[in-house]
Amino acid sequence: MHRSAVGHWKPFALVAVAAILLWSTFPALAQTQVQTPTPSQTPDAITPVEEFSRQLEQFKNNIPQLNKRIEDSTTAVDRWTNVERARKEIEELRALVSSALGAVSDNGTVSQLGARALAHTREKLRMLEQDTRFRPEERQFLTEQWRKLRTETERATEELSAARKEFADLMRTLQANEDFIEELVQIRQAQKALEVIQRLTQDIREANDQLKRLIGGIKPPGA
Repeated sequence: MHRSAVGHWKPFALVAVAAILLWSTFPALAQTQVQTPTPSQTPDAITPVEEFSRQLEQFKNNIPQLNKRIEDSTTAVDRWTNVERARKEIEELRALVSSALGAVSDNGTVSQLGARALAHTREKLRMLEQDTRFRPEERQFLTEQWRKLRTETERATEELSAARKEFADLMRTLQANEDFIEELVQIRQAQKALEVIQRLTQDIREANDQLKRLIGGIKPPGA
């Protein structure tokens, strides 16, 4: 080929090579652009609308529980601040004390228990002395056993009497302080009411924090 012809085709050859190289790299660049998502397209990103929806759903689930706590707290405070409830409790205590005091009084049921048990052992000893069914050695053995029982019953009866008298004195002291005890009962009930109020306050504060987050999602970001 003539030298002038070769020189004429050289620029066209360079353009063709450049076109081939550009075409071979273009698909890779296009693929890179398609595979790289924008920040708004990231699957893990949570949009403001999605966050608001989540907060709203959580609030809707929690508000019925708060309403139930408010209702229960109202009932509890009404119960613990009821003076008649305290008086009724004192009346029940008074009835219990009166019944127990009657049982441990000098002529009550408890005082008669020891006397009956002691009388029984003494009567058995008296009858054994006149019983002719036993041989002398048998009577001696039985007599020793009943005498031992009589001695232990006498000791137990004395201990029961001392415990009974002390209990009766304490019960009378309790009766003499009914008014003061009633005030203590009312103080205890007021403390229960205070605990209810404190728990409800904490519940409402937690609901406030959740509601603030929910309201914060109503307006657009940066507004």
